Amino acid sequence: MERTLFTVRRATLPVLPAGSPDLTLLHLSDLHMAPWQRKKQRFLRELGDLQPDLVVDTGDNLGHPLGLLGLRAALEPFHGVPGVQVHGSNDYWAPVFKSPLLYFSGPSAQPPMPKRLDTAALDAYFDELGWTDLNNRVARLVVKGVPLDLIGVNDPHREYDRPAELTSGLRGLRTRKERAALTIGVAHAPYRRVLDDFTDRGADLLLAGHTHGGQVCVPGFGALVTNCDIPRQQVKGVSRWRTASRTATLNVSAGLGTSIYAPVRFSCRPEVSLLTLTAR
Repeated sequence: MERTLFTVRRATLPVLPAGSPDLTLLHLSDLHMAPWQRKKQRFLRELGDLQPDLVVDTGDNLGHPLGLLGLRAALEPFHGVPGVQVHGSNDYWAPVFKSPLLYFSGPSAQPPMPKRLDTAALDAYFDELGWTDLNNRVARLVVKGVPLDLIGVNDPHREYDRPAELTSGLRGLRTRKERAALTIGVAHAPYRRVLDDFTDRGADLLLAGHTHGGQVCVPGFGALVTNCDIPRQQVKGVSRWRTASRTATLNVSAGLGTSIYAPVRFSCRPEVSLLTLTAR
């Protein structure tokens, strides 16, 4: 039952320069969409009523070879809304059955002979929406007059991330006459190496998913596992990420879906994040 108790988690983050207007950021992650999941699709469609200024999608959108059909039904209200996206492993490979107990043994490995998904069709749909591809890329968006620099990597869980490819693009952004009000780092899986790299490159806000918030949690204790190397206490929600030289704000989404082969959540409701970015 809990896996369909979809919720909006809200937070206010004072990360913009003084005098900036508030920006509303909708953080989507881990939709794991299958075509028959009508309730999830309706919930996502209704989020259009929130009228976000920016959508950030941190991957694992597909949960079935025909998942794009459900995704089209769900995200149609966001045509023309500024957005960015990165991939998770489930945007490349379809889920396969494996023992749920393996989830508690450590970060998941690539299963043998998975079915390849149509990632090109997924990207073409995001292009239709007008969303920017941040897979090992950088971009500048101006939202409500506020210039934002965005840096992203492809899925770190499968080691598709190539942070070195960001260097020249970032250099180009920072030679522009107008400086960005905020730099946002976007990745699917919040591995320490990725969060550290983003923070050291000047990111002020970090957004990721992948963990499902632990998916099965113990009341009073929290997540049992993170499916990566992030500290267990930071498996979901807003926290601070510190390196030797800088500190950034981190939001990890517990995500909206699960694998179709492990359709269970406990003490960890499926969620999207609605972040209000305000002046410091």
